[in-house]
Amino acid sequence: MKEILREIGMIARALDSISNIEFKEYDLTKGQYLYLVRICENPGIIQEKVAEMIKVDRTTAARAIKKLEMNGFIEKKEDNDNKKIKKLFPTEKGNKIYPVIKRENDYSNIVALDGLSENEVETISKLLQRVRKNIEKDWEFVKKGNKRNY
Repeated sequence: MKEILREIGMIARALDSISNIEFKEYDLTKGQYLYLVRICENPGIIQEKVAEMIKVDRTTAARAIKKLEMNGFIEKKEDNDNKKIKKLFPTEKGNKIYPVIKRENDYSNIVALDGLSENEVETISKLLQRVRKNIEKDWEFVKKGNKRNY
């Protein structure tokens, strides 16, 4: 069996490393840019939903979001109906850096897909979505404290 997950992991780690280096000058480190993008694209999102989108546990998300807030990229606002709910919004600083992150993402996509035909890009996209959906089932299962049987 091909080591597809190793390949995906190497790609993900390389891109994450590049982003962490390139965004360091903006005081965005350790994947914080992932959270900022989700918040900019979904103003008013709650922390749990961000964690779910990025596929991390609540503690990891809370730590990254707290740093983003401390560095002035995002702000938390109380929900009008339920004061316990804190909604996340980008600040002016966060909105200013979003296009830079988006440009890096677009560029990385171009580099990653260089030499692939439109059909190949469509195929790889569909296949990776299927792989993600397969993994999400186990992620949800394990996240609830269950053990996989392998």
